Amino acid sequence: MAALRRLPGLCRALLSPGGLRAAAAAGRRGVRALRRSPVRVLPPRNERGAAEEQQPSPRKPPPPPPPAVERSSAGPGLWYEKAAPGDRRLGKAVTITKSKKFRDHHGKVLLEGHRLIKDALEAGAVPRTLFFSTMGHLKELPEAKLKQASLVKVKFEDIKSWSDLVTPQGLIGIFSKPDPTKMSYPAAQLTSSLPLLLICDNIRDPGNLGTILRSAAGAGCEKVLLTEGCVDPWEPKVLRAGMGAHFRLPIIANLDWESVPSNLPAGIQVCVADNKDSRGADGAGSAPASLKAPVKSKPKAPPEHEDEEGEEAVCIPELPAQYYYESWTQTPVAVVIGGETHGLSPDALRLAASTGGKRLVIPVVPGVDSLNSAIAAAIVLFEGKRQLLQRHKQEEERRKFPVVG
Repeated sequence: MAALRRLPGLCRALLSPGGLRAAAAAGRRGVRALRRSPVRVLPPRNERGAAEEQQPSPRKPPPPPPPAVERSSAGPGLWYEKAAPGDRRLGKAVTITKSKKFRDHHGKVLLEGHRLIKDALEAGAVPRTLFFSTMGHLKELPEAKLKQASLVKVKFEDIKSWSDLVTPQGLIGIFSKPDPTKMSYPAAQLTSSLPLLLICDNIRDPGNLGTILRSAAGAGCEKVLLTEGCVDPWEPKVLRAGMGAHFRLPIIANLDWESVPSNLPAGIQVCVADNKDSRGADGAGSAPASLKAPVKSKPKAPPEHEDEEGEEAVCIPELPAQYYYESWTQTPVAVVIGGETHGLSPDALRLAASTGGKRLVIPVVPGVDSLNSAIAAAIVLFEGKRQLLQRHKQEEERRKFPVVG
């Protein structure tokens, strides 16, 4: 009834002058408002999740196409790739092989330079990738061995930016980590090998370890054992200092002392090299009687006396000491070289004592600091070589001219 009562008023408003125009203007404003702000129709709440899942996700832009690979021939059956701008294979490979963690995980090592890579190929190391800057680098390497690797030609500037050498040669190789049991060492090295072994104990300086390995190869050592605590022999600095020694004799790394005896031949005697002369101020000369006596060891602490960490004091066994130039190679022998910081470990001394070994002392002038571990190793190893060769010569003479009577 109320609506019927308002109807005459509405009719009079529409019939009045300007009433129709006002109504039309209001209708147009409403249409324009709808055009500017369209109404979004939402589905019920229980249907919104399914509707959103059905909506297609926005498309991701496609990845850029890989750079075109340019392949060229480097000889019969030998092909190489030319690295395109932006190729990151060299940087990635160098980064991986410079980290011990990644070297162990991926089983790869980095070699740089003609001589080192050539020695590795001739010894049977498996190449994975060779990066070179000029074709002349490949001509100096055995062609048959190169067919096992991927050859990539890069700019010399790229090799220079990733190389650790002051004067890079333009050749970097990524090899599978060599297995000593599968290597083919040079015939000259095998024929000159002596019953002389080297055990490295806590050699942590890369330069020292590389020099020690080089001396061991030069002295004709049968093999080298590296205990836990030594620097990784495949670290780039060790490889450079070794000058190819890694591919001339077996190197067995990361051994605990419990497994060292199983890597030694039966009946071997283990001696330890000590470059700290305990003679006092007697000067150079023949060893006094006091030096030939057993060296005093640290007495074993009673169980009730323990150190700060709760462990009992370590008992160091007694070893007879003598100068390194006196006879000590009457049997096949192994020499233990300790690091400069920590010296010989108690495990090394216990192993020497269990085999009847000796402490080999290198005399120095009183007041002079102990020798570098690499120098001490070279002195003792080459003296051992001299004694072994002399003994072999004497045995040959006895066989040729037997004593009658």
